Amino acid sequence: MIREVIVTTRSREGEPHIAPMGATVIEGGYLLQPFRPSRTLDNLASTRIAVINFTDDVRIFAGCVAGRRVPVEVMKSTHIECPRLADALSHDEITVERAEDDPQRPKFFCKTYHSEGHRRFEGLNRAKAAVLEAAVLVSRLTMLPDEKVDQEMAYLAIAVEKTAGPEELEAWGWMVEAVAEHRRKRAS
Repeated sequence: MIREVIVTTRSREGEPHIAPMGATVIEGGYLLQPFRPSRTLDNLASTRIAVINFTDDVRIFAGCVAGRRVPVEVMKSTHIECPRLADALSHDEITVERAEDDPQRPKFFCKTYHSEGHRRFEGLNRAKAAVLEAAVLVSRLTMLPDEKVDQEMAYLAIAVEKTAGPEELEAWGWMVEAVAEHRRKRAS
């Protein structure tokens, strides 16, 4: 099973980094496979710690892939020297147990060191799921044909139109703009 999460890491100098990622659940923890090149990859390799943040704020996912600066507060984790999202529903503090190199996506096998809940989950919203799926599409625009992206975005727009609140509408707008900007840059 893959969980869509926000991974927080830090550099050796202590600079926090926030990235959306699919974290594969494995016995005792997670498998993280960041693409090369990435700051998440560099930070995991050098510090060997991270935090898996569970959030229902899709603006964080959308903002990261669309290059938008979403105001996100981080704070000290409970046990490891790595920041966590201050507004997370819950978080898991993890340590890298083993790494396998790969030219495209190295594998980091991580053990959950500590788990903690912070606030109540208020339920599902189809628009949140649609924005999350759109963020995955936007992160792969260079790999997917335009027709596939258009078809998926049209389908996802139905859920956004029917169920979105202001946060989901804002994040959806960023995804639509990101697709258009990608195509403008490619055409020029």
